[in-house]
Amino acid sequence: MADRIIEFENVVAGYSPSLTILNGTTLDARKGEITLLIGPNGAGKSTVLKTLFGILVPRAGEVRLEGQRINGFSPRRLLAQGMAFVPQGRNLFGSLSVRHNLELGAITLPRNDRDPRIEEVLSRFPRIRERIDNQASTMSGGEQKQLEIGRALLLRPRVLLIDEPSIGLSPKLVQDVMTLLRQLADGGTTILMVEQNVRTALKYANRALVLEMGRLALDRPASELLGDPDLNRLFLGGHAKVATA
Repeated sequence: MADRIIEFENVVAGYSPSLTILNGTTLDARKGEITLLIGPNGAGKSTVLKTLFGILVPRAGEVRLEGQRINGFSPRRLLAQGMAFVPQGRNLFGSLSVRHNLELGAITLPRNDRDPRIEEVLSRFPRIRERIDNQASTMSGGEQKQLEIGRALLLRPRVLLIDEPSIGLSPKLVQDVMTLLRQLADGGTTILMVEQNVRTALKYANRALVLEMGRLALDRPASELLGDPDLNRLFLGGHAKVATA
């Protein structure tokens, strides 16, 4: 079995004492794999990513990165330890140019590394290179998402958390982004992804974890789940019905 890079053990977390989303969640993600989190709205998929990246602090249980307990670590500290997060929605400096957005993403790197890293990202995203001097807010939604992913890759993270990468992308760009994620995983990056475009994502993922009501309901190889005739029901909820069918 591949090394477990990310581990959740009986994690309880939420947005207030009265709003608990993760109810004793136990799961893992393994080195060099794409692990896909799926499940109905409110199942806790995005909450897992936010808890892992230190945006939410678990109220119980343990979160581990490469065997180290990271409960309560700040996002800045996790970035320094090789974890990057591309959240859902747009998270750019819209009034700044594409170049300046990338430069800000590289600000923690040694000065001599910044330009080569930016060039590395631009080689992966030719469209971003074409828009390098444009204001970020003038880009299409798909271009902005590419820039967000590229900015995260500047730090060459060992762990990449990504929430809904296909939002706003054309089918061709979705395929390009998924192919890039697959290449990163094949190169050793551990990727934990939430994605509504489940059938497409399953073609690139190694494993699929189905969440229901903040708990792990199913852990299966992605290729096996892709062929399941009850995939839609699994995605929308009702795992128990599917398991006994």
